[in-house]
Amino acid sequence: MQRPKRADRASMVAVIIVVLLSALALQGARAPVSGQDSCRPRNLNTANWSTDFCNSQVDYSEILVGNPTKNGIPSVSNPNMESLEAASAWLHDRSPVIALEIEGEARAYPLAILMWHEIANDEVAGQPVAVTFCPLCNSSVTFDRRVNGKVLDFGVSGLLRNSDLIMYDRESETWWQQLTGEGLAGEYAGTLLDIVPSQVIGFGSFAERYPNGQVMSRATGHNRQYGINPYRNYDSNPRPFLFNGVVDARLDSAVDHVLAAIIGEDAKAYPFEILREDRVINDSIGETPIVVFYQSGVASALGDSVIDTARDIGTAGMYESTLDDVALHFSPSHDGGFRDEETGSIWNAFGEAVAGKLAGSQLNWVHAFPHFWFAWAAFHPETEVYGLELAR
Repeated sequence: MQRPKRADRASMVAVIIVVLLSALALQGARAPVSGQDSCRPRNLNTANWSTDFCNSQVDYSEILVGNPTKNGIPSVSNPNMESLEAASAWLHDRSPVIALEIEGEARAYPLAILMWHEIANDEVAGQPVAVTFCPLCNSSVTFDRRVNGKVLDFGVSGLLRNSDLIMYDRESETWWQQLTGEGLAGEYAGTLLDIVPSQVIGFGSFAERYPNGQVMSRATGHNRQYGINPYRNYDSNPRPFLFNGVVDARLDSAVDHVLAAIIGEDAKAYPFEILREDRVINDSIGETPIVVFYQSGVASALGDSVIDTARDIGTAGMYESTLDDVALHFSPSHDGGFRDEETGSIWNAFGEAVAGKLAGSQLNWVHAFPHFWFAWAAFHPETEVYGLELAR
């Protein structure tokens, strides 16, 4: 074997020197990444995240891993829709759906599907929306996907905070809290997503109210057991899953269903146990008079293993009870609706007057959503609870 000539050895040394100098230059070019690395959460594997972790609104120690893989629970973008007739072949009247209407276009997103995907990125009447459902917190919230002039597409991070889904957007990989819509870490940390009015109702109620409505189809491109609840009897579990906080003891169970809202700086929760008994609640949050209407006919998505056979937990909607500067007070009517004491008009559970002097009038919807009690209280520990002051 011939030894390399001296000229060859010199060339090799030169190459090595060039490589070393290039490596040093590259290391210098990556200095900002090294600084970014110093901000990365020490308790989480973030090797495949490009999130700006130095821009953060959250203590990373509060975040737990629910699924070790980003997109391990796949969100759905541009979901296929089907007619009411097609949906009625597999959905029942009590099947829970997230319903929304924008400029006359109504769509329903079955929890039977969102149980397995948690986020549907859609566009309704030209408005980009993210329809979200966190099974572990029973939280159903819809957001506008537009932020600072950009349309974001949301995915499931696999991470949890207070047991609640942490979403991320694929454009900046900012982490977002599903229950609050707040950017936690990344480019949009501290930003709040705009809420889009939506409500969990039974499929039968949706079909009756929106005869031309469309329903998210099971043709998602994924093979899942739609209609099956993988968290069987979770809504009677005494201890929430992947929750390290202290459960607020003001209600009997951590997983009591509540309808909850924030108006201004004031937060308040309304237990479904009271709503089922009273059917209507006249109250105020801060200085805003509100009314809460309850209707039965919605199965619990987190009860039996088959969603449609679970117990009826019903649903509720919250509205401002002042119409044209007149404060209205409501009571249940014999036909299953509600009657205002001031004019005797009849109202449905969607805050719409269907008969009487005010027929055709619509109360202003309040951003109120269903949650498990432990989750709402974890994010809003100063929340009031309707009924507790009455029990004292």
